[in-house]
Parts: sequence; structure tokens; C-alpha cells
Amino acid sequence: MLGRGNWLILGLAVLLAALGGYLQHRQRPAGTPPTLLGQPLPPLVLPDLDGKPHRLDDYRGHRLLLNFWASWCAPCLREMPALAEAQAKFGEQEAIVIGIAMDEPAHVRAFLAAHAVDYPILIGDMGPPSTSLKLGNTQQVLPYSVLIDTDGRILATHAGPLSAAQLAYWLAPASTGR
Repeated sequence: MLGRGNWLILGLAVLLAALGGYLQHRQRPAGTPPTLLGQPLPPLVLPDLDGKPHRLDDYRGHRLLLNFWASWCAPCLREMPALAEAQAKFGEQEAIVIGIAMDEPAHVRAFLAAHAVDYPILIGDMGPPSTSLKLGNTQQVLPYSVLIDTDGRILATHAGPLSAAQLAYWLAPASTGR
């Protein structure tokens, strides 16, 4: 049987372990890593389905919604009609949705042949580090979206599908995306 002193030491050790776990959990960033907010978009060149390279810097002056997806990702596919609708609604106001497929080009081609979209689709680099990881997708989940302001700075990121209301808020001209 443990004596009173041992119980006190054991209780104190459990309390300190719980406090350490709580503090570690509390310091873990949720959503956008703070180091990315306000930072310039890294120089990325991604191919389209024909292999033609596109520099994301070429879109400077436009608000961009970069949406990472894959043909096998059910939440991604459910989100695509809302993205197409947002592009149609806000595209005239200098906002551009760009789909970045984290998938094999052949799978993307087959999917788009059956489900066309009216916004550009580029192919992301899946090798380490992946294109989405370079833009803060530390959990490597899909869909994953990144909002870029007209000056090329990262305003916000979001893991998981975006709602229609969030898309409208992110793409409206005066929105800060937060």
C-alpha cells in the first residue's frame, strides 16, 4: 500500500502530465498555420491536363480560390457544383476558382469528361512535399482550399468542403476571408 507521501507525489505527477497535455493541445494551430497568413503565395508552376505549365503568379490582380481535390474524394465531388456556381457568380468581379487535382492526370481527364466544370483545372504535385502541403495542408486532407488576395498574399485556408455561404464570403470583393 502506498503511503501518504507517495500518493501526493503520484497525484502531483498525474496533475502535471494532464496540464502538459492540455498546454500542448492548446498551442497546436487550428486551420491556417499562422506563418502562412499574410505571406506571399509561393512561386508555383502547375501543368494543366495538356501539360502546359501555368504560373500561379500570372493570376496576380485577381482574388484566387485554390481548391485541392481528387477524383476519388467524395466530399470534393459534392463541393464542385458550389465551386462552379461561385465562379459563375463572382468571376465577373475578378475572382477566380482554380481546381488543383491531387490525382493522376488520366483519372482527372476521365472524371472531367463525365463532369465538366467551368473553371481552370491544374494538376498538383503529389511528391513530397505536395503542392497542398506547401500551402499549409499539414493534415493532407481533401478538399482543401486556399484564398489568395489580389496582391498574391494568403488570406485564409480551409480543410474540408466549403459551404455556399463561405464561398460567397470568401469571393466577395471586400472580403478578407477570415
